Amino acid sequence: MLSIALAGKPNAGKSTFYTAATMAEVDVANYPFTTIDANRGVSYVRTECPCLEREERCTSDNCHDGKRYVPIELLDVAGLVPGAHEGKGLGNQFLDELTNADVIVNVVDASGGTNEKGEPVDIGEHDPLEDIDFIEEEMDLWLAGIVESNWESVERKSRSPGFDIDDVLADMLSGFGASPTAIATILRDLEYPEDPIQWTDEHREALARDVREKTKPIVVAANKIDVAPEENVERLLELDKPVIPTTAEGELALRRAAEGDLVAYDPGDTTLGITGDVNESQRDALEGLAETIDRWDGTGVQGALNYAVYDLLEHITAYPVQDASKWSDGSGNVLPDAFLLPSGSTPVDLAYAVHSDIGDGYLHAVDAKSSREVSESHELEEGDVIKIVSTN
Repeated sequence: MLSIALAGKPNAGKSTFYTAATMAEVDVANYPFTTIDANRGVSYVRTECPCLEREERCTSDNCHDGKRYVPIELLDVAGLVPGAHEGKGLGNQFLDELTNADVIVNVVDASGGTNEKGEPVDIGEHDPLEDIDFIEEEMDLWLAGIVESNWESVERKSRSPGFDIDDVLADMLSGFGASPTAIATILRDLEYPEDPIQWTDEHREALARDVREKTKPIVVAANKIDVAPEENVERLLELDKPVIPTTAEGELALRRAAEGDLVAYDPGDTTLGITGDVNESQRDALEGLAETIDRWDGTGVQGALNYAVYDLLEHITAYPVQDASKWSDGSGNVLPDAFLLPSGSTPVDLAYAVHSDIGDGYLHAVDAKSSREVSESHELEEGDVIKIVSTN
């Protein structure tokens, strides 16, 4: 399962974002380090279900009238403070946890209501643009420190016959989620001395920065848009970075209102309807949220998760079935499963995602939409429904 980590300074709204996205109860408070141990839960990305192409909707619990929700892991870790790469605050614990994630959502307080240390201040007092590069810089410096502390070992190994710097660096950086192939690609794009003894701090920092960029892409969630000065949000959106306007508190309020049958709302919706008995203050709050999601194209919580998976990680959703005509499994359940796969994946990759035995016994595959057999090198597309024929 893909893993998304929520990063940011204390009080930016990470834990509220986590609660809104998972509906799991965590401590949420207006003081630094509310989160000590990482919270792990299941959230979802949203896409259009292929059942929209049929007369009847599918039977999956994760499909809400054609809105398909595909599970991912969400990780909420301790807030980061300046100097985290040196161990300040809970920096080392925070950064260690981030190594387990495939992609990072940097939650920033767009209202300017928290200062550089994550302490509450008056709204607008702090410039949120100062927080944008913070996560990247701390991660880069932390990883550069790891490279530096292990460099003496690299130099020793360089004196051995058959030394291969790609292999040695791949082994050293594997704990950061960097595959040997990724390390080899990064090294090809870097200019550096062949002899590790001649490497400088600049070489190591460049290596750390490139490894982080390629293995831990980041999308910014400009949070608290419901109270933020609009010019703050607009300035954030003008940056040359992916930025999603977000109200985690708004999403949480709508999710709870939907659970109480007060509104018709699914995560990612850009409109809502009041369907239950509400008092005047509840109606005012819900109508205010309706204006916010209309202005910013949703609460942004679902949008940030979707962007992280479908845009930054460039994944697609594919649906394996046993019956190509009914799009069902052996029990008659229509489109019961959905898998997130990297763009460029093939039917063989989908077979292995279902189960290693299915992949080992792969014979051929059928595109259930066209009822045509496809080759094992066929590149799958978003929403493909595939019957896999296997010996197992």
